[in-house]
Amino acid sequence: MIIDTSAWIEYLRATHTPAHRRLASALQRRDRVYVLPPIRQEVLQGARNPADFLRLQRLMDQFPEPDLPPARDLATLAARLYAQCRWQGITIRSPNDCLIAAGCLFSRQPLLAHDRDFGHLAGIEPRLKLVSDA
Repeated sequence: MIIDTSAWIEYLRATHTPAHRRLASALQRRDRVYVLPPIRQEVLQGARNPADFLRLQRLMDQFPEPDLPPARDLATLAARLYAQCRWQGITIRSPNDCLIAAGCLFSRQPLLAHDRDFGHLAGIEPRLKLVSDA
C-alpha cells in the first residue's frame, strides 16, 4: 500500500481521522507500506526545523519505494491523468497527485489518502485503487 502525504499528515498530527487510524493500524500490523519520491519530498519539506527534518527523514527511510518504470514513463502517465481530468472539467490541485497516482498504477499498489483529488483521479482511471479510510 502506498501512503499519500495527506495520510501521513493525519498520522503525524494524531488527528484520529479514519486515514490516521488506518495508517496507524497498518504500521502496527507491519503491513507493507511504500513511499513514492514525491510523497517523501512533500513530507520532508513540511519540517518545521532541522531536527524535525531529521526525524521525518528517519521515518521516511523506513519505507521502500515500489519498483517503478523510467521517470519518462511515469511523467507521461501522470500528464495523461491530469489531461483526462482537465478534459472532463476537473481540476487536480497538485500535479504531484498525478505522479503519485501514476506510481500506484505502475506498481499496482492501492493508495491510502485523505485528499479528494484522488477520488477524481480514480473516477477517471478505474485501475487506481483507493484504500477505504472508513
